[in-house]
Amino acid sequence: MNNQQARTLQETTTTLSPAAVLASAKTFFQRRNTIYSAFLEKEGPTYLTFRGQGGEELVIAVRQVEGGTGVTGSTYMFDQQIARFFATLPPAPVAQPVAQSTMTPVSTGARPDSAANAPDQSAGTKAVAAAGATA
Repeated sequence: MNNQQARTLQETTTTLSPAAVLASAKTFFQRRNTIYSAFLEKEGPTYLTFRGQGGEELVIAVRQVEGGTGVTGSTYMFDQQIARFFATLPPAPVAQPVAQSTMTPVSTGARPDSAANAPDQSAGTKAVAAAGATA
């Protein structure tokens, strides 16, 4: 993914409900009295679309995911503001890795492949030791 693409589409996961994320986005983006303020243009149950300076579009979308709410922000010019908005959301706990099995492998008596395919050097070692003893 190139650098600009990583900035124009951002994602995070939060513990807030989808409705609470959208309400928070409305407050966050509409309260700014700067060149980067944005005005609500469209809304639905899972998204908000804002218009900002020069007609720049900013989209916030939500979806239910395991452990919280997935939030996606997309824009071309307002990437820093989306990152700031995401920083105001309480993060969802990071999923813990699946625990390793506590089962003990059962020995079949067979040697591992690497040992089975290795040449038997014990005979050569015995021969060298015997030759050294007679010398």
